[in-house]
Amino acid sequence: MIEKIIRVLLTAAMIGGSVAAQSTITPLPNPTAPSSPAPPPAPAPTATLNAANVTPGTAAAPNPILRFAKLSPLGDSPDWSKLQAFAKTMTRAELEAALKEIYTDNSTMPAPWRIEGNALLIQTGDPANPEARIELESISKPPAESTRSWHRVTELQPIKDRPVLSDLHIALDPGHIGGGYGRIEERFLSFQPNESIQEGDLSLVTAQVLAERLKALGAYVTLVRENLEPVTKARPATLREPALKVLKEAGFPEPKEGYDGLTGDAKLLTVQWQSEKLFYRVSEIHARGKKVNTQIKPDLVVCLHYNAEAWGNATSPQYSPQNHAHVLVNGCYSPAELEQADVRFEMFHRLFSRIHEEEIPLADSVADGLLNATNLPPYVYTTPNARRAGANTAVYARNLLANRIYDCPVVYLEPFVMNHEETYRRLLAGHFVGRTLIAGRLQTSAVEDYVRGVVDGLVAYYQKHRKPL
Repeated sequence: MIEKIIRVLLTAAMIGGSVAAQSTITPLPNPTAPSSPAPPPAPAPTATLNAANVTPGTAAAPNPILRFAKLSPLGDSPDWSKLQAFAKTMTRAELEAALKEIYTDNSTMPAPWRIEGNALLIQTGDPANPEARIELESISKPPAESTRSWHRVTELQPIKDRPVLSDLHIALDPGHIGGGYGRIEERFLSFQPNESIQEGDLSLVTAQVLAERLKALGAYVTLVRENLEPVTKARPATLREPALKVLKEAGFPEPKEGYDGLTGDAKLLTVQWQSEKLFYRVSEIHARGKKVNTQIKPDLVVCLHYNAEAWGNATSPQYSPQNHAHVLVNGCYSPAELEQADVRFEMFHRLFSRIHEEEIPLADSVADGLLNATNLPPYVYTTPNARRAGANTAVYARNLLANRIYDCPVVYLEPFVMNHEETYRRLLAGHFVGRTLIAGRLQTSAVEDYVRGVVDGLVAYYQKHRKPL
């Protein structure tokens, strides 16, 4: 029972829809955290209760429609009418293929939607309007340009004599926060006194270096996070009530406040831990999503991260022999995630927007560049929360908050294992051009290799797919 409760808490607090967001493969420094939520029980058939179907003298059963009304932590109730902008733009075959090959994990659990003839009917969780009906079409046609602010590669002007990335607006999203928040985020790593690396700091440096390279190639570049401060105005202390709600819904009505002296599962069951996770893994990403969607409005978001393997106790971390890279696109939603109304809406909004048609080939190209520049092997998922997508073996579909709520193609990067000994030493050296002596041999900067790989991948994609003159 305790294991099931911990899974619920991890699912709720980490991203409100998937088990990890803005995080590495293995939650750190808690290597026992599960990689996917427990499958939910099969949903009951939906039906609207009324006086005609309640036997006199008996209590009415809870409306099964309300099962699909719940929201992810800090999530907003969706406006299902917005999906009508995509009516009659997608064929049934296209919809079924996208669901089967990208967006679902192909679970045998009943889905909160069905296809009847040429219409998709989605359970909304709203008793007044229990289903959203989206008409399909017999002939495929693109949705109206007014439904999106981003441009496909084929919509960019021919390059002519200009740099290859001209007219392209790229948002760079440095993962995590860093600075004074690194320890709270569990992304602070130190093997010796007076030395340390933090993923939030490294991702910002990488973004700053990458921005200048992309600008030199003609791109317009915006950083989603420009310094070591969070984008969200919320702080852990302001998220105490949502944290209490998460714990109460998991069966802990009187949780401990702080986690001083606690480790493992006991730490997860505190208001402090839940508040902190809601701060940097949920509220922060929602704030970035709002900034991307309403202010920046880019053609592409590149989420920059560094990976890690479980390193055990943060005060006495362990090196890992593993070192690898992978690239994520949005997809592989689990039945538990799809029970949440906002998650379900966001998935279908991305699907009907056909973001995957641009996102996956882009990710393939960037993965090619990244693997070539870093000489890292592709990471191989063995957990059900990700599935292969695209032609490159390093590209996986996974449902993260950051690659779900940004209303444009998102290429989410996870190269290098920070607690791999050689990588750790290279990252301590920071960014530099050329080679320097590290651990007894001349080596390049890991940051520089990262940047070069992303640049090579983007250049290759836009050179290949932009319209000729």
